[in-house]
Amino acid sequence: MSTQTIAGTPVDVDGEGFLEDSRQWNEGVAAEVARANGVEHLTDRHWQVVKYMRSTFLETGAAPTIRTLGKASGVPIKELYQLFPKGPAKLAAKIGGIPKPRGCI
Repeated sequence: MSTQTIAGTPVDVDGEGFLEDSRQWNEGVAAEVARANGVEHLTDRHWQVVKYMRSTFLETGAAPTIRTLGKASGVPIKELYQLFPKGPAKLAAKIGGIPKPRGCI
């Protein structure tokens, strides 16, 4: 674990850049993490997915799988790959300040 300053906020991250403490997240952190991972601008559809990922994690303690994400977030899987080209569940989790979903490489 290391501490980085993202969008002016000191946050604890793991070796892959995922926040260790989801309470350190804010929308400024999300926007900067997105830019650093090739998503220049977070649209309403991006936020829909990111907020779904966060709420699911905060309610259940686990991030949804890509399959669940495509069914329950309101954004079809094909569109998820357009919005988050480096792997939708993994990238949306990173932007959302939650741990990497189980099963993601």
